[in-house]
Amino acid sequence: MQQPSATSRIPAQSTPPIPSPVTHPPSDRHPQPQGGRDPYLLAGALFVAYALVSLSRFQHMASRSWDLGIFEQAIRAYAHLQAPVVDLKGPGFNVLGDHFSPVTALLAPLYRLFPSPVTLLIAQAALFALSAVPVTRAAAALLGRKRGLALGIAYGLSWGIQRAVDFDFHEICFAVPLIAFSLEAVLASRWRRALLYALALILVKEDLGMTTAAIALVVAVRSRRSAPRALPYALGVAAMGVTATLIVLTVVIPSFNTGGGYDYWTKVDGGFALFNGTDTKLRTLAWLLIPTTGLLALRSPLLAVALPTLGWRFLSSDDHYWGTDWHYSAVLTPVLFLALADALTTARLDRRPWLRSYAHHLPAAVAAAALALTTSLPLAALTGAEAYRKPARVTVVEHLLDEIPDGASVEANIGPISRLTSRCRVFWIGNTRGVTPDYIAIDNASRWVQDVEAYGRQLHPGADYSVVGAAEGYVLLKRLA
Repeated sequence: MQQPSATSRIPAQSTPPIPSPVTHPPSDRHPQPQGGRDPYLLAGALFVAYALVSLSRFQHMASRSWDLGIFEQAIRAYAHLQAPVVDLKGPGFNVLGDHFSPVTALLAPLYRLFPSPVTLLIAQAALFALSAVPVTRAAAALLGRKRGLALGIAYGLSWGIQRAVDFDFHEICFAVPLIAFSLEAVLASRWRRALLYALALILVKEDLGMTTAAIALVVAVRSRRSAPRALPYALGVAAMGVTATLIVLTVVIPSFNTGGGYDYWTKVDGGFALFNGTDTKLRTLAWLLIPTTGLLALRSPLLAVALPTLGWRFLSSDDHYWGTDWHYSAVLTPVLFLALADALTTARLDRRPWLRSYAHHLPAAVAAAALALTTSLPLAALTGAEAYRKPARVTVVEHLLDEIPDGASVEANIGPISRLTSRCRVFWIGNTRGVTPDYIAIDNASRWVQDVEAYGRQLHPGADYSVVGAAEGYVLLKRLA
């Protein structure tokens, strides 16, 4: 049976009848936006929820990574019209030699006005929430207002987005709305808009050029009959995506990297890592496809856009990339939900009664699944009063770190970083490469260092450090003149 026309993809009845065969070519008409204010109201509610989760984690000093500090150092440099030097990666290290993410410079004006890591967290919450607009809008245009809103809610509460919100800050917060807007345009047959959004991904991270190429190829396939003039543009954008990735990996990043290479090549084990951790990878695929799409997204060619990200993750020898933790699945989430919306438009018109019934009820089912899973995901913490209180221990630690004057050089581990990068020059513990900092601040709650003064001398032979304060497991040492 041929593809149904765009006008038949939004049936007026709640349960569509069995369609007669389509004998005319697909229509060039676009699905009209539906849902009224729903996408924007949903995005507003999600922004508040995401921001509260991020701010609660920051308020509790519960960072799990140094990434927030790394991005703050880079954006702080951009805000002062300087090269994005990130001393946490090594003294004078240009972050463009680590990952190619110039898009983060867009936050520089905002950071200049509000110089705080909180600025980054609020911006990230806004970008993630913004991505719900095209997802909800596209689903409503294809499936009707109620089912579109159901998919929008399921998307906003999805585990992939919640995990990313809970992970401090990362540049992929720009990629998620770009992918969502691009695929919304694909579903509406707005090919130029889809390609322009896809092209912007090249500036977000070095691997996303391949995602650009994947979106462009989807455009090429879907437009070849209804808009043949779009085909050469789509193929050109696909070529640009692949070329940009190769140039960034082999020329741009090595030119900024002090080692003259791309540090993450070591995490690709010649492809043999694909067969490692098979159980973890299969579980990840199950989490991606079952609770979010009920496996129906497999019917949509849009799912091909997820292949580049899944490819580098599963080819990597670093097992952190294989699972469902951290932020790695966020860029896949809009792909999954928009592929589901695309698949539902044809499944609801299928001749098989069981598939029509399954498709008819699936939007409500995935929304219910997202709500149920949220009870064990980061947003669930907002139901407790503790999420809105700053612990007394944090206040004590902050008073301790306030002893460090603005502009001082500090060597630190994860705990103190986010309280220092907006006003000090901060190095990662043990990676000052010959620089002797004014202070050493460490979270030693686990007693991983027994004699902190001796540890200071071990890090910097010839220098003498003395403990000037300790609180709640945090220790502050000052270099003696």
